[in-house]
Amino acid sequence: MTNIADILIEALPYIRRFYGMTIVIKYGGHAMVDEQLKEDFARDITLLKLIGLNPVIVHGGGPQINLVLERMGITSKFVRGMRLTDAPTMDVVEMVLGGKVNKAIVNQINQQGGKAVGLTGKDGGLILARKLRITHQEDENKPPEIIDPGLVGEVRHVNSEIIHTLAENGFIPVIAPVGVGESGETYNINADLVASWIAMSLSAERLILLTDVDGVLDPSDSLISSIDAKTIRQMIEANAISGGMIPKIECALDALNEGVRKAHIINGKKRHALLLELFTDKGIGTEVTT
Repeated sequence: MTNIADILIEALPYIRRFYGMTIVIKYGGHAMVDEQLKEDFARDITLLKLIGLNPVIVHGGGPQINLVLERMGITSKFVRGMRLTDAPTMDVVEMVLGGKVNKAIVNQINQQGGKAVGLTGKDGGLILARKLRITHQEDENKPPEIIDPGLVGEVRHVNSEIIHTLAENGFIPVIAPVGVGESGETYNINADLVASWIAMSLSAERLILLTDVDGVLDPSDSLISSIDAKTIRQMIEANAISGGMIPKIECALDALNEGVRKAHIINGKKRHALLLELFTDKGIGTEVTT
């Protein structure tokens, strides 16, 4: 019992510090698939709300989309790690993200005593988007390659009024990363990017990205618990950080540049990862600061 009391005492100053603050959480990876981790996540989010924080969730759903596309006989094509999204694929993406996945998360939180409400970027004009334009140049002696990803978008504006309204009335927003264009067209948007933009629009205290790795590692593969923006940019330039971690870092840095106080990259495969990162002295992942 003493150990439990020590844990609660350690958490107390952090609970006091974060009281009333907005925390934007990108929920994805293995944490969305494993049944125990899904239940843990729902409990953690409910607890955050009950002790006075305002959690806002942005979720992914790639594996679930892949499964439905396979069942429907639609073949996914990827270019440089990005799903090319034609109209039939976009229909499935919207159905899975805004329907099945979103409502499952909402239900899990509500089953734990929270009051979650599911949204997509179309609701209340929440996420205004435009078509993502991609150019890639491997050789400076050759013209750049222009990649058309189809109905893949980037965020143009976030109308945060609906999120504020829900949070102020005790609800937990759960947001699917689907945006709407000027002419009403639907766009599939990277969930990390959406989480970053929403954190910026809300002037959130924290942006937390759940991944399937422990965080940012140094050259000896040891976890870096805390790192500032200047150092992490130097690591990227030195190719000490590469692959899928770079887009997450860029989303974190963008949020910090626009007033979000800190960003965290943590391993969602660890039980109660959110609580351990926010309410313990050491944390479990990488904290990125300005």
